[in-house]
Amino acid sequence: MARLGDGSCWGVRIRYSFDGPTLLGTGGALIKALPLLGDAFFVLYGDSYLECDYAEVERAFKASGKLGLMTVFRNNGEWDRSNVLFEKGKILRYDKSHPSQDMQYIDYGLGVLRATALRSYPSGQSLDLATVYQDLLARDQLAAFEVVQRFYEIGSPEGLEATDAYLTTKYLSPYSPLPF
Repeated sequence: MARLGDGSCWGVRIRYSFDGPTLLGTGGALIKALPLLGDAFFVLYGDSYLECDYAEVERAFKASGKLGLMTVFRNNGEWDRSNVLFEKGKILRYDKSHPSQDMQYIDYGLGVLRATALRSYPSGQSLDLATVYQDLLARDQLAAFEVVQRFYEIGSPEGLEATDAYLTTKYLSPYSPLPF
């Protein structure tokens, strides 16, 4: 807050929602922030750098008519443990705790939710976003969008180093255009 303030100096509006003394998990934090979020909103893992077409993800979500959408990436266990069974455009199974060998995709780290997807959960309690996704999947209310660009995890020194190397190569290479 001290660094970004309300965002007005960058032409954006920033509002804050805090867990309080008890960590609520991503799902619980979203429930607490619902008055700030509107009818539908993106959820992005804070320790990820993702290059995908966000507008295309939004269009897919709207077209699905579902309460939620999870982006998936064919990971084959390479960048992290695969946790999604995805076939013919549908998520058949999602389990971060007990993935199986047939899971070749991974939750990419970008989702879209309708506020109504969270209204049945109690507020002020811890809730993992994975539980929300699993519950939506069980009710056939979770759409999928396959992303083909790999994700970059920036929550560890190794991940941050790999991301830095990628961005340096992409934007500082004599063959790459500058991003502005």
